[in-house]
Amino acid sequence: CSLSATDINLNSPNKGLLSDAMTDVPVDSAASARTSAPEGLTLAEEEELRSELAKVEEEIGTLRQVLAAKERHCGELKRKLGLTPLDGLKQNLSKSWHDVQVSNAYVKTSEKLGEWNDKVTQSDL
Repeated sequence: CSLSATDINLNSPNKGLLSDAMTDVPVDSAASARTSAPEGLTLAEEEELRSELAKVEEEIGTLRQVLAAKERHCGELKRKLGLTPLDGLKQNLSKSWHDVQVSNAYVKTSEKLGEWNDKVTQSDL
């Protein structure tokens, strides 16, 4: 999957990747090893990790493009079916309310309130 200039997202974590890779490198190789490689990593290990990082960031970009395409397709299918965002909201609210009604806390509270109601209605007060 190739990226064009229109595919670049300025909010992407990849922005600034080129400027980070193009920083000045000190002339002294010992200073370069100290400043560029984190402590405990050899230059080869650091290079391998940076390569892996670049691959993972590229995969993330590809997955974002695939997800965006799937979301567009989902929207088209919903539009063709006549489903509106309001329908989705109603369905989500209905499911959430059902989940609350079958939760332990709701059931126990309902039972306790029923017991109290029975006691109040049957008392001599």
